[in-house]
Amino acid sequence: YRDSFDLECRAVKKVREEMGLNNLKVMIPFCRTVDEGRRVELEMAKHGLTRGVNGLELYMMCEIPSNVILAAEFAEIFDGFSIGSNDLTQLILGVDRDSEIVAPIFDERNAAVQTMIAQVIAACRARGRKIGICGQAPSDCPEFAQFLVEQGIDSISLSPDTVLKT
Repeated sequence: YRDSFDLECRAVKKVREEMGLNNLKVMIPFCRTVDEGRRVELEMAKHGLTRGVNGLELYMMCEIPSNVILAAEFAEIFDGFSIGSNDLTQLILGVDRDSEIVAPIFDERNAAVQTMIAQVIAACRARGRKIGICGQAPSDCPEFAQFLVEQGIDSISLSPDTVLKT
């Protein structure tokens, strides 16, 4: 998808430089390895988008176990993380939440999932990186939102109809 990525970089550059919206951050999805993150950073630089220049921040979706296990290394490349709890839960538990067969096993409150989420929050906090979450669980489960707050997460995305309750 190099051509598509080139167009996305051109669009980000236009928004930040020509339109003056330099508070736009870039979020990289499904970054499997630290090397892949470095390659994305280099590719962006070829398009005039260099992390740190003109305040450009580069964030990463934290949605696969390698992102948690190697959070310290990813934090060298990325300014912040956003936990994609739906994908992360599926990959930690080895389930497809849309499958009738294994969907009942899908639960962000599972001890393995919460352990990994706590681990990545701690790693980010130790390295001065921001971390938030964008999955559905905090909207559906107040106890999960409480868990995230207790861990020291920086931000929680919620469905509009659950903001007051949460």
